[in-house]
Amino acid sequence: MPSAPSTTASSPPMAPVFPLIVGMLAISFAPILVRYSNAPVSVQGMYRMLFTVALMLPFGAKQLGSVRKISVKDWLLLGAAGFFLALHFLLWMASLSYTSIASSTIILSLEPVFVMIGAFFLFKDRLNRRGVIGMAIAFAGVVLVGSADSGVSRSAVLGDSLSLLGTLAIVFNMLIAKRILTRVPSYLYSLIVFAVTFFCFWAYNLVCGISVTDYPPREWLVFALLAVVPTVFGHMIFNWLLQYVKPTTISMTVLAEPIGSSLLGMLLFREMIGGLQLTGGAFVILGLILYMRAESSPASRSSPKKPGKTDTVAS
Repeated sequence: MPSAPSTTASSPPMAPVFPLIVGMLAISFAPILVRYSNAPVSVQGMYRMLFTVALMLPFGAKQLGSVRKISVKDWLLLGAAGFFLALHFLLWMASLSYTSIASSTIILSLEPVFVMIGAFFLFKDRLNRRGVIGMAIAFAGVVLVGSADSGVSRSAVLGDSLSLLGTLAIVFNMLIAKRILTRVPSYLYSLIVFAVTFFCFWAYNLVCGISVTDYPPREWLVFALLAVVPTVFGHMIFNWLLQYVKPTTISMTVLAEPIGSSLLGMLLFREMIGGLQLTGGAFVILGLILYMRAESSPASRSSPKKPGKTDTVAS
């Protein structure tokens, strides 16, 4: 596979920390909205993607002409990214029917570990010592947050397994995104991938004979909120940030999701949070701060390059 140009063609128009915070807050509402819906998760996912695409179209019509410039190889990668995103939504959203919000989001927070491994092999991405320490502290906090809710029932084990598989699926999606965003604009990437994800859900519902109509107004409101909050203000922001930061930086933000989601779960579903969760939350925040400082240090921006190759890692 030929080397891609560096993704850091220019500096971001704003400090990455601000869109990262917005994205973290937005994705924290995803499990809450899924819980509020009584529709099958495949229907939730289908309309989430359909409404997202509909919201995006008016704001980037001028970029649609660039579709003709996408190569066959990149179309295959876009299709794969959409498939893995659909698989992630299907598995992770289903996990919330079997295990608690805290447990499901805790397992989802394993994403940075898998992304770091994948980015190391695919992009020669590396972390300095302070980055590794920050990640370790944050991950320890994640373990603490979920320790009091680590159910041992068969239902909880099934839910945890679904969440783990969903985590692996989103890792594949992010690694593909990191490769293809060197050639396809962020907006166009998101639009196409979300459209592919919609068609994956549509095909799944059709094959499984799941009705996609006759839902009450309350459900349609939830579908719309899933599109606006965690998708537009979550996934789209993260896709845009991948042009400027490492994939491990984006995936580190999911470590904050269990904190926000667990707090919302406590307020809305009476899923109480104990001392261990609060202590773990402090560890997560500390780890994120250390990691972000390591990412912004001059040492993290310099990495050795092999002769004849172009660095594919954004920093």
